[in-house]
Amino acid sequence: MKKHFYLILLLISSAGFAQTSDITFINPSSVSTPKGYSQAVTIDMGKSTMLILSGQVAFDKDGHLVGKDDISAQIQQVFSNIKNIVEGAGGNMNDVVKLNYYMTDVSQVQVLRTIRDKFVNTAHPPASTLVQVSKLFRDDILVEIEATAVIPKK
Repeated sequence: MKKHFYLILLLISSAGFAQTSDITFINPSSVSTPKGYSQAVTIDMGKSTMLILSGQVAFDKDGHLVGKDDISAQIQQVFSNIKNIVEGAGGNMNDVVKLNYYMTDVSQVQVLRTIRDKFVNTAHPPASTLVQVSKLFRDDILVEIEATAVIPKK
């Protein structure tokens, strides 16, 4: 009985190690470098790489806000940031599988959709969530967007 117990324990512990994946935290030079967190994380999944982006706001690569009081300009900059991060990780916008939107005014959702459609595959759009928030981390930030991509290995 003890032999079976030790064999089962060995198999369970080995299976746990087999599930380990490589995780890399990245801060691409194409976007501003944040303080206290990473812009994105890559997870090696074998045949593909999962890319999880932190919420992106309308900062240019030097950390300056683009489009003060202009939701359209902010959304454009956010999607440019997302595109730069995804491409920097070896993917393209067709690899984006999930978008989470945080807006201070969801009545502007059509503006969001119009700009989004210039960046994503509209025939197979990513899954998404839209949430209206009373405020983001600064009064002049009108939108924040998180993204997840799954990039096939070549």
